[in-house]
Amino acid sequence: MADSEFRSGFVCFVGRPNTGKSTLTNALVGSKIAITSSRPQTTRHTIRGIVHRDHAQLILVDTPGLHRPRTLLGQRLNDLVRDTYSEVDVICLCIPADEAIGPGDRWIVTQVRQMAPKTTLVGIVTKIDKVGRQKVAEQLMALSNLLGPDCEVIPVSAQSGEQVELLVDVLAKAMPEGPAFYPDGELTDEPEETLMAELIREAALEGLGDELPHSLAVVIEEITEHESRDTVSKTGRSAPPMLHVHALLYVERSSQKGIVIGKGGARLKEVGTNARKQIEKILGTKIYLDLHVKIAKDWQRDPKQLGRLGF
Repeated sequence: MADSEFRSGFVCFVGRPNTGKSTLTNALVGSKIAITSSRPQTTRHTIRGIVHRDHAQLILVDTPGLHRPRTLLGQRLNDLVRDTYSEVDVICLCIPADEAIGPGDRWIVTQVRQMAPKTTLVGIVTKIDKVGRQKVAEQLMALSNLLGPDCEVIPVSAQSGEQVELLVDVLAKAMPEGPAFYPDGELTDEPEETLMAELIREAALEGLGDELPHSLAVVIEEITEHESRDTVSKTGRSAPPMLHVHALLYVERSSQKGIVIGKGGARLKEVGTNARKQIEKILGTKIYLDLHVKIAKDWQRDPKQLGRLGF
């Protein structure tokens, strides 16, 4: 393909919470840059993942799931989504193959069409590895009926990788011609502190009850560089420095603090171990992770506390 045909632009995934948007972002980028969880409302920031191909560059904006808000935090998360709609070239509506289309999905389509009437809309049936071919075909038809004949509808599995490259091609064709926005090899423009905080949140949410996803916030207090204990690596070269990361996990009540810490601190230790492995994988350097849990009473409803926690 000639250089003049190189295409680049911005893509936003929308859908109810937990429809596979973050997992799909990671599959397209080829690396973990968006946190995933079985809990709704896991994503808190609009993380940009960058997809590099010979003929195109796609910048994926991974937003929180659009929902009817119950708190000030929920309203601010929705505002993030709305701001994104007006800035992208394509909006992709994600519907899982194993869940029937419902009022929430129709509400999101209405919202998208009101806020971004001229933006290209693409339908994605996610999680096709969870059901049989007949069910996938029925869901594709249902989604096509919802969006109308002018919208392309594509089935994908982020887990197995099935149809992921087809989706890349469809999105690339919908982009305007133009140069790449980011240098080759760059996977996200998120600051390292934000990625670290999100990965710690993900580790803390694993296996916890429904109330905590909304009540848990993570702030990176300090990052310092220390000489690695192994000053000389096996290759004979100086080992890269170790990063000491100090993070605070905020909850709203003392009962939640006890849940996060666990008996004798066992759960918090497990959170630290799992988060450290993920952070080391992304940054490519050794991490010492120091976690503490604090109470910020009703922070989701307090404008001052929301601002201090990065919302």
